[in-house]
Amino acid sequence: MDGPVRILHVVVNMNRGGAETLLMNLYRNIDRTRIQFDFLTCKPGVFDQEIKELGGRVHRISYVTESGHFKYIQSLRRFFQAHKEYKVVHSHMDKMSGFVLRAARQAGIPSRIAHSHNTSSEGGWAAKLYKEYAGYHLLQNATHYVACSQKAANWLFKKHASDSILLKNAIESAKFRFSTDKRKKIRSELNISKDCFVLGHIGRFNLQKNHSFLIDIVKQLVQTHPNVILLLAGDGEQKHIIQQKVNSLNLQQHVRFLGIREDIHHLLQAFDVFVFPSHHEGLPVTLIEAQGAGLPCLISEHITREVDMGLGAVRYLPITTTTPWVNELTTLRLHQKRYENSDQALVENGYDISSSAKMTETLYGKMVGI
Repeated sequence: MDGPVRILHVVVNMNRGGAETLLMNLYRNIDRTRIQFDFLTCKPGVFDQEIKELGGRVHRISYVTESGHFKYIQSLRRFFQAHKEYKVVHSHMDKMSGFVLRAARQAGIPSRIAHSHNTSSEGGWAAKLYKEYAGYHLLQNATHYVACSQKAANWLFKKHASDSILLKNAIESAKFRFSTDKRKKIRSELNISKDCFVLGHIGRFNLQKNHSFLIDIVKQLVQTHPNVILLLAGDGEQKHIIQQKVNSLNLQQHVRFLGIREDIHHLLQAFDVFVFPSHHEGLPVTLIEAQGAGLPCLISEHITREVDMGLGAVRYLPITTTTPWVNELTTLRLHQKRYENSDQALVENGYDISSSAKMTETLYGKMVGI
């Protein structure tokens, strides 16, 4: 065999979402002399340049929202017919993977992986109906099932959930270890005072992440604790709506929009608590990272219990009312702490990237016989 085996990963784009962050963590840590990652995307992404520097290729076709259903299906079929060199296709598009893997099967690609990163589809009723149609083709065309959590497997694979492989959303745990010096440095760069109580959230601005609820929490919290700030890292289609809400509530001094950050491992050092009130999730990488930094985490009760590393850092709260969130934050403000041995807890729970990278290499190796 000449050179490494090339695995094709299919995503919408390689921006800083949970699935994409996991992929890059794996890519940086696998043995690239044996296995290389290539990507089929629909839009430019912030990781594209790094992928190329690591030896990967980035292919691109138009997404269904730009090209329409029939042209999108045609583009998938043409791509796989033209790229039969791939023996393994790994699709990360939840129910939309049905269309991807059907086109791969029609082109004769033998190993076709469906990967579940979520527990619900995004979008309005029309988008969800369309994705349901796409999902109908998934179980017929996938040869392997992978999920970030059992809850995510149950949602996407249904009767095949028990056949799925759980691949944990692992991170480079040593990078996230808490450091007082790093905390001082990043707080200084952000011009945040020593006694300011910092709430932090990292995630794409969409309805799933429930940013509006976070703003309601801040509005209530600052009435009794004015020295509070919420840092929001990320971008997305709902960002301008959240900015408008912040302005209308006169919270500009208490909410900062940091955009897409490349230094999440440093940014987490500046937080005092991580807040995450999502409506649904698979198993968020950001919550693993936050625990890796030893942060207390207040999270939605809709998120799988599998995300808890056993540090005592995670509290599950309802998202029907802000009151328990404000009460917990008030207590945390009075008794601020970081959880120790967090990186060791990640290793023990299988969330260090080295173990996930080895597992991934073994999975692909069995498929291609290396």
